[in-house]
Amino acid sequence: MAITNVLKNIVIYLRAWTKLIVVFLIGLAIIGFIVFAVYKPMYSVSLNGEFIGYTEDRSKLQKKINSYIKSGDSKSVAFVEIDTLPEYSLKLLQKNIEANDDEIFNTVISSGVPYYKYYAILNGGEEKYYVSTYEEAEAIVQELKNKNSQNQNSITYSLKYETELKEFTDKDTAVAALYVEMPVVKKTVRSFSTSKNLDYTYTDLGIALIHPVAGTITSRFGRRSSGTHTGLDIATSSGTPIRAAAGGTVIHAGWKGSYGNLVIIQHTNSVQTYYAHCSKIYVNAGEYVNQGDVISAVGSTGNSTGPHLHLEIRVNGAPKNPQSYLYK
Repeated sequence: MAITNVLKNIVIYLRAWTKLIVVFLIGLAIIGFIVFAVYKPMYSVSLNGEFIGYTEDRSKLQKKINSYIKSGDSKSVAFVEIDTLPEYSLKLLQKNIEANDDEIFNTVISSGVPYYKYYAILNGGEEKYYVSTYEEAEAIVQELKNKNSQNQNSITYSLKYETELKEFTDKDTAVAALYVEMPVVKKTVRSFSTSKNLDYTYTDLGIALIHPVAGTITSRFGRRSSGTHTGLDIATSSGTPIRAAAGGTVIHAGWKGSYGNLVIIQHTNSVQTYYAHCSKIYVNAGEYVNQGDVISAVGSTGNSTGPHLHLEIRVNGAPKNPQSYLYK
């Protein structure tokens, strides 16, 4: 009997609490309905601690700001630097308060610094023209190479990120302005002699000569029973570099009968030097060489019994004794 009474009391107690909970929930729902009928959740937005407006969709607004930072509002803008981003705070505000996302967005980006992306076309390291894309820059450089512009190796381009937008130039205008026509090289054709009429007199050459190679003199200038020797033979190992005795224009670089591989340099209107029996030739006819430049290598081509340099000095075509000027 006692147990039955206890159970009845528990049931009565639970029913009472259930009614209270139901009443509480109904009251809470009514309050919530009244609140949400009059108020709505919004985000208060501030920048540098200063209130700038309200937004209903924080994610959408921030996504729009991030997109602007990434690429700005034009094709030329690479990115926008904004020092301070907005802060958001969730609020419950009256429904008559409206969001002002556009104003917030414009306020945030107004402090931004846009960086423009473009390509500078340089000539010898100096910026000359500007284009908006890599393809345009590459096309300008390639076109100048195709046209064999004299300055083609000096034309480059560089990717730039600057706060100032440059004025762009189209490809054809840039190419036309940068193109430099290759100069027409007029090769002076000079004659040379293989005369064996030796001239033993001393003539002031008007130029200073240096030794083309170092070595042992094996045959001197002059007439002998075996024939006439128009130069001086200096023996040294094959492949030894031969240097120009003085500056001048190469008027012959190639094979010449008994001389084998022969280089002839015109120094003045009357003075020439010959370098014979070369194994290799490093210069071309018409090319100017400076004193001391390597022009060829010692060999034993043509009428030769071993590696050596056959050196001649000729004035007005007549062979002079090289030892009057060198290897004394």
